[in-house]
Amino acid sequence: MRLVSVNPKLCQRLIMVVLVLVLFGWTASYSVAQVDVHQFNNPAQEAQYRAMIEELRCPKCQNQNLAGSDAPIAQDLKQKTYELVKDGQSDQQIRDYMSERYGDFISYRPPVRPSTWILWFMPPVLLVLALTGWLLMVRRRSQRRPKAVGLSAAEQAKLDQLLATRVRDGEQQ
Repeated sequence: MRLVSVNPKLCQRLIMVVLVLVLFGWTASYSVAQVDVHQFNNPAQEAQYRAMIEELRCPKCQNQNLAGSDAPIAQDLKQKTYELVKDGQSDQQIRDYMSERYGDFISYRPPVRPSTWILWFMPPVLLVLALTGWLLMVRRRSQRRPKAVGLSAAEQAKLDQLLATRVRDGEQQ
């Protein structure tokens, strides 16, 4: 039996190529995104669907809309939105349906009602309070600042004398 000599560098390269291909194949399987394929009766329905999934918030992700979320609940809500759009529901009817089940949090634009007043009115109130506080602080500072007072004739003469002696002393050195 005859042994074949194998170049060790060639074996190393072959192993590296195989490892790289396996690694790329493994990571590529994670990068496959799920694409929604929905059939609409007209372009207006598709536009309505796209607008609604952009406007509705994912209950799990919280800071992502349904369009950008891959959470299972977001997939379910996208499917339900699709069904409601296909049934001819208006935007407001879809919002009402989702709000009934998930609360006002589901919408990036919650309705104005007593339970959401803090969301709607607290930012402007805080802005007004901050501006008022800043204006009061500026006014107090300007009132505390001493007023510039002109010198009397005697004080001016004394100042001139001091400056003159200072200049003479500087020349002598």
